[in-house]
Amino acid sequence: MKSAGPARHVAPLSPRARVAIIGAGRVGSAFALALASCGYEITALVARRSTSARRAQRLLAERGYAPPLALRAQDMASIPCSHLFIIATPDDSIFATAQLLNSALSHDLAGCIALHASGALSSETLAPLRASGCSIGSIHPLAAINDAISGADKLKEAFFCLEGEPKAVRTARRIVRDLGAQSFSVASERKALYHAAAVMSAGHVVALFDIALDLLRRCDLQPRMAQKALSSLLLSTAENLCRTSPSRALTGPIARGDLETVRRHIAALNAHASAEALTIYGQLGLHALELVATSRLDAQTAQAMQQALRRFAK
Repeated sequence: MKSAGPARHVAPLSPRARVAIIGAGRVGSAFALALASCGYEITALVARRSTSARRAQRLLAERGYAPPLALRAQDMASIPCSHLFIIATPDDSIFATAQLLNSALSHDLAGCIALHASGALSSETLAPLRASGCSIGSIHPLAAINDAISGADKLKEAFFCLEGEPKAVRTARRIVRDLGAQSFSVASERKALYHAAAVMSAGHVVALFDIALDLLRRCDLQPRMAQKALSSLLLSTAENLCRTSPSRALTGPIARGDLETVRRHIAALNAHASAEALTIYGQLGLHALELVATSRLDAQTAQAMQQALRRFAK
């Protein structure tokens, strides 16, 4: 058992805390770059594989920041004095990571803050750290991060969902302000519901986009041209959603009550596309119809559209 000793990880005296990041993948590395650019000192980058930690370390060094220690997970006891721990591991590793961190640094955690970056899990996943006097919370960015460098910039423009114990949430809110971003909070028991909304507006949109790409490929468009064309359309739709409500941003045949075009779509999909594409068209079409039916369509047209779409929305 580790002997008790004076705490090295003390509560921060200023907003520019010393931060150890556990999980040096895309999200963890993006956090490291973004926080370093705001004056935070990154003390350590911890990963399962030393190559991942060293890669993130190089990203910081190449941009003129003091290189943190690059450590493997089994070397957490070597993390230097830190005020804040950000755990950016996969969701199914967070609890075990908290246990390992607590085992390695239990007597150094009093007064510290630990935040994980999961969207679906509540701060209770970090419960092993609470017994050592660490305040726990979560800080999830609503941003599609596919690499560390662009991800650092996206973090500065993102909305963050914050949750957890009051002290941890205050610290997370201060981090978000320092990044120049915005934040909101949800109750711990609603984290999974919140994350489902995020996935539907991001990951599921990508999946839907891929189905649309397949339809254009069936029209003999080259894949790159199809992607460029649909990306332009998607961007214009996103711009509309930034300015107005979904019901007002909706365009296309359902929004304008063009029943015959909807029927032609269904016939074309039935003849040339997958059953999946036709089902999705029907399901999403019904929801689009709900957005506009009472305010923009006459009852007869709305009912006819509903009947046409419902046949395939299974």
